[in-house]
Amino acid sequence: MCLNRVDRRLRLIGAFAVLSLLCWSGPVSAADPTRVYCVAEYGAVADGETLTTAALQKAIDACSAAGGGTVHFPAGKYLTGTIFLRDRVTLHLDAGAVILGSTNLNDYPPQRPAFRSYTDVNYVDKSLIYAERVHDAAITGRGVIDGQGNAAVFQRKPYKKRPYLMRMIECKNLAVRDITLRNSAMWVQHYLGCENLLIDGITVYSLDNKNNDGIDIDSCDRVRIANCDIVAEDDAIVLKSTTPRPCRRVTITNCTLSSLCNGLKLGTESVGGFQDIAISNCVVYDTRLSGIALELVDGGKLERVVVSNITMNNARSAIFIRLGNRARPYLATQLRGAGGPFDADATREGTKRPGVGSLRDVIISNVVATGVDKTGCAIAGLPDHPIENVILQNIRITYAGGGGPELADRDVPQQEARYPEYTMFGPLPAYGFYCRHVRNIRFDNVVLDYEQAEHRPALVCDDVKGLRLNGFEAKKPLSGDTIRLVNTSDVRGLSAPGVKNTGAP
Repeated sequence: MCLNRVDRRLRLIGAFAVLSLLCWSGPVSAADPTRVYCVAEYGAVADGETLTTAALQKAIDACSAAGGGTVHFPAGKYLTGTIFLRDRVTLHLDAGAVILGSTNLNDYPPQRPAFRSYTDVNYVDKSLIYAERVHDAAITGRGVIDGQGNAAVFQRKPYKKRPYLMRMIECKNLAVRDITLRNSAMWVQHYLGCENLLIDGITVYSLDNKNNDGIDIDSCDRVRIANCDIVAEDDAIVLKSTTPRPCRRVTITNCTLSSLCNGLKLGTESVGGFQDIAISNCVVYDTRLSGIALELVDGGKLERVVVSNITMNNARSAIFIRLGNRARPYLATQLRGAGGPFDADATREGTKRPGVGSLRDVIISNVVATGVDKTGCAIAGLPDHPIENVILQNIRITYAGGGGPELADRDVPQQEARYPEYTMFGPLPAYGFYCRHVRNIRFDNVVLDYEQAEHRPALVCDDVKGLRLNGFEAKKPLSGDTIRLVNTSDVRGLSAPGVKNTGAP
């Protein structure tokens, strides 16, 4: 049943107070928290079968028009197509309340945002919950938003017909707290060009379809993600910049992540770059690609990124860092001749290929990883565009091993334009770290081990200038050297007491 006036005061004042404190640019200008709009009073039917989009939108619009407040969802199932979040509105779902996405594609009208990005025509223009240029809004409560993404209508191909669960574009002072998001047909959450975003205490479980990223942060500024539990078919938490606007000032902390792709990822879309990113205190498990993946392949700058206090189990690669040159324009050439609303802009600057970006100033520390496969970890730039200034500190990784002598001598292709994943080079010549085209890399208190018979070196450096080893310990392979240096100069620490079982470099 809907909240009475006393309950409204007791349960909502605290929520708005927390929201005001946590938004980074200052307190949210929230509306009167005692103003509550119960969706049942606007005709919403909570039987999970009656399409109730109009009633839900009516409650949201009335709340915003009156200056804001809370739109309350009591326990029940609310079947709906696209609903639009408005200024100063909090959607609050009680425990037992479920927003169910319609399985009729006609209930998801296309949305073409004014803010241009690679997602304009290359991804999806439909969403269950949508907001554009909204401020001081929130989605809270112990309820569930369920996209019913396994419905037959949401075919895996063509993917452009599958709606996002939630999409927020150029919003300011936005909070998503405590809610459960599940069964999306596409990305679970896409935040594009947003400022002052808080995502705290949410649960994501979405394995029903392809492209089920848990959280996509895209060209956003001042973002905090904390205390989240995510199980995703695609990347669990991924930062992107599909526009020239950088993704910056982002913190991610105290999250538990599992993915059929990557756990923590920056990229691949990178035209605006990534700056001032801090990730800490996360658990990554049962992840089919990389636990930590930093990928810059569409231009831009990746700089000042710190990742610390991460545990991993059964992530097939612990660390993957790649500077490449896919050079995909952020306004895709598909716009040319499209005849759509963006066609007039198709020849603008954004349709040109970006130059090679830069990747520098990265610290990864306090990582423990087990269950890593035999491929190895790559830190790979390009011949004329090296990765710069990387510190790996207090890291312990146990690999599967099993690499034969033929892999130790393998020539690794450059793959300059290929889509970046830890598998892109195949099994590496090192069972531990393969570093190529790097300037200034430091290994401090790094311990590497393997389980099955291994003939590859633990560390291979090719075209590296400025290698520092301080407390580097690696299990010696059954044959050959533990460290192999090729075209590498300015090396310190090979003979230091902390470098053990290295063999002859």
